Amino acid sequence: MSTAPLTPQQLCPYLCVKGARAAIDFYTSAFGARLDYCLTDPADGRIGHAELTFGATRLFLADEYPDFGAVGPDTLGGSPVKFHLQVADADAFVAQAVRHGATILRPVKLAFHGERSGLLADPFGFSWFVSCKTEDVSAEEAQRRWNAMAQGAA
Repeated sequence: MSTAPLTPQQLCPYLCVKGARAAIDFYTSAFGARLDYCLTDPADGRIGHAELTFGATRLFLADEYPDFGAVGPDTLGGSPVKFHLQVADADAFVAQAVRHGATILRPVKLAFHGERSGLLADPFGFSWFVSCKTEDVSAEEAQRRWNAMAQGAA
């Protein structure tokens, strides 16, 4: 019996979407992801499993397979899950994503926590925060700034 701690080695989101082939095209062209692995269902041509790399992060992706519970945001009426992309230039990244079909949900702006940050919707029902650091802000300072904003908004 192993005495190794039972901790995960890696966390990898697994997205199910209607139109995985189009999603792969979008994520590679709009977000700069790299397609590393792809299996196509021989019965109907759906993507059964694909692996994309976003910087140092891996993302799995597949077409919907409702017969075993693999459905995406379109089928469910949306997704509560949000992703966060740390980029070098949030404004340029968002502009590129919009050119490829993303929708701006919240424009990029300077935030109290020291980042330029915005929120995009991709064409497949997922939302993506896009952010670049502008200054180092401690948790205590970010909380102080948030508190001050909240008091000013009341």
